[in-house]
Amino acid sequence: MTKLTAIVHPGEPGEGGFWATCLKVPGANGQGETKEKCLADLSAAVRLLLEIEREQQFKDDPAAEEITIAV
Repeated sequence: MTKLTAIVHPGEPGEGGFWATCLKVPGANGQGETKEKCLADLSAAVRLLLEIEREQQFKDDPAAEEITIAV
């Protein structure tokens, strides 16, 4: 499990809910009626974008190697 920081914003006045982004994964965003639903939606978006990027890297270079690093 990777821990990332989410920035959560309240929805527009009169609309309610929340929306969120993840600074480390550009393009990932989520929304929901509650913070929990918003964060679950964001989490799903992050997982999807990271998997798409991973697949694209291996499509571009099938000889690439996946190695885990600590930062």
